[in-house]
Formats: sequence, structure tokens, C-alpha cells
Amino acid sequence: MEGILSIQSHVTYGHVGNSAAVFPLQRLGFEAWPIMTVLFSNHTGYGPPRGRAVPEDWLREILTGLEERAVFARTRAILSGYLGDPGTAQVVIEAVERVRRHRPDAVYACDPVIGDDGRGVFVRGEIPLLLRDRLLPLATLVKPNRFELSFLSGIAVHSLEDALEAATRLRARGPELVVVTSLTSSERASELGMLADTAAGSWVVWTPKLPCTLNGTGDLFTALLLANWLSARDPKRALARTAAAVFGLVEATYKAGSRELLLVAAQRELVEPSHWFEPVRLR
Repeated sequence: MEGILSIQSHVTYGHVGNSAAVFPLQRLGFEAWPIMTVLFSNHTGYGPPRGRAVPEDWLREILTGLEERAVFARTRAILSGYLGDPGTAQVVIEAVERVRRHRPDAVYACDPVIGDDGRGVFVRGEIPLLLRDRLLPLATLVKPNRFELSFLSGIAVHSLEDALEAATRLRARGPELVVVTSLTSSERASELGMLADTAAGSWVVWTPKLPCTLNGTGDLFTALLLANWLSARDPKRALARTAAAVFGLVEATYKAGSRELLLVAAQRELVEPSHWFEPVRLR
């Protein structure tokens, strides 16, 4: 039995981190083995949470326990998202290296959470540099938003052409697949763009903007992207299925007036999206 090791935060109430990633991975047919980097009551969309970060030595003990049970040899992929502490970033690096000693072909999917337009950088201290200099070169798949792509590549991304150039620069440092979210265009003001870039080709897909802001959509997107890409290693198909599923689930959440992603109530969108958006090949 193979599975995906997901190293992310956990909240009891709400859907972010592993609380947004594990169920979608399972719904798409993958075993998901979560390692919780923090244990919080809720996400910050509700204000400061109660709880605390999991100590680094505990995380390493959990990894050792999995290694002792030969789990690493059955780990098809490692997934990481928000890193609340520089020490957690180091644990992720160690996890990828340890898994690959047992399973050299293991995929590492990195969601390099650094910041966003309008908010700037919102992670601590040296985390952006650790993501750029240590985690990015290890990644098979990396999924930055527009803001993060600019930081990681050193290119100011203002257009689709800029995004392509920046994604190419990221791939030169290791990742096989770069997927960029939160792209905008003056010609498509009512839509959001997502770009998938590989050495074999690049595609962009556009979906309508919805008038809502929800926590955890990035964590959901990365988990679905990884699952869809593992299923066929087809970047165009993975991009299309992920964009459709995330849009369908967000639309269902918006129509219901829910503060939280309807991961359970609208779970059919994960496997049979209500809408389809065909990616356009760029090169």
C-alpha cells in the first residue's frame, strides 16, 4: 500500500493545512499519512487560535517511527504547505531526504507559502529564504501564487509572459512542474488564471472570480494538483481537473453562504466537477 506523506498544520475547526488536504487526497483514492506541524483550535480567519506548534523533536520522532515501519519505501509523494517556524522547514527537508533514501523516485510537492498580493510576506524570518534556497531545489512540483513566484524567481511578474519566464527560471533549479495561481489580466478582469509550465509545454486556464474570500483554498488546490498529477503525469489534465474541482467547490460554498469550504457536503466536486475549463497551450 503506497501513500502520500502530508506535512502541514492542523486545525480542529475549519479547513486549512492537513484539514483541507487529507480528505481530498483520500476522496481521490490516495492513502494520506498526515504529520501535524501545529495543533490549533481554528485558523486565523477567526482570530488568534488556541494551541501550539508541535516541537521539532516530536516531528522527528514521528518520522523515525514511520521509517521503522518501512513506510518510507511506500511513500509515493511528500506534500508540504505553510511552515510556521524555520525549524519546521528543516524537518521537511530531512523528511524528503530520508524518504528518498528508501524511495529515490518519491515526488515532493512544495506549496511555498510566503505571502500574497495586498498582504506582502506573512511568514517568519528566514522561511522565505529556506523555501527558495533549500526546499525549491528538492521539489518535483512547486505551486507558488503570483507574489511568491516573483520572490522565488527574482522576476517581477506582471503579465503572463513574465510568469512564463519566471516559471522557466524556477524549473532550472530543480522542479519538473511549476503551477502558478492567482494570475490576473486586464483583458480578463473577471477571471483568475492558473499556469502549468513544464519542459514539454505550458498551459493556462482561466476560471471566473467569485466574490468571496475563503481560507484553505490554496491547501486544497495543491493537494488536488498533486493527486491529479500522480494519476497520469499529464500536466494539462492535472491543471484542468484541479481548476474545475476547486472552482466547483468554492462556488458551492459561496452559494451556500458558508464561511468554510464545504469539503464534505460538496465532495462530489472533487471527483466530478460541475464545470470544465479547457487549458490553452502557450508553448
